[in-house]
Amino acid sequence: MTQTTLPPRDVLKGHARTLRQTLGRAGTAISHSTALEHVAHQWGYRDWNTLSDAVSTPAHQTWTLGQRVSGRYLGHAFTGTIRAARRRGPNHVELGIDFDSPVDVVTSPRFSALRRRVTCTIGASGRTVEKTSDGQPHLVLDLT
Repeated sequence: MTQTTLPPRDVLKGHARTLRQTLGRAGTAISHSTALEHVAHQWGYRDWNTLSDAVSTPAHQTWTLGQRVSGRYLGHAFTGTIRAARRRGPNHVELGIDFDSPVDVVTSPRFSALRRRVTCTIGASGRTVEKTSDGQPHLVLDLT
């Protein structure tokens, strides 16, 4: 698809409704969430949440090597420096971040696993695509 500007969320949801109705009339009933997933795939996105994030945050953040960042990684506050930045599609960037202080990624009181460097893919909202088992993004950057 050559169009790079995404339509508004309500238009995309309308496409999902139309798809659901059309398939229903043809004898194939699907849920609205399944229709949303199909619309996301048609636009080249992994899932509806990723597409919705791209639509809701049109502002484009520029990341540069050596830039100072802060946020939360696996629930722990951090500050650090960007060591790598690579575009991953129209709305995502892969960042390599060196933490100023190591972050313990283990919740067990019996041992620790300190991490000093991470590589993650973030959307325009400053949140990672990857999530923990409880649905929280692995990394959230402060965009202020």
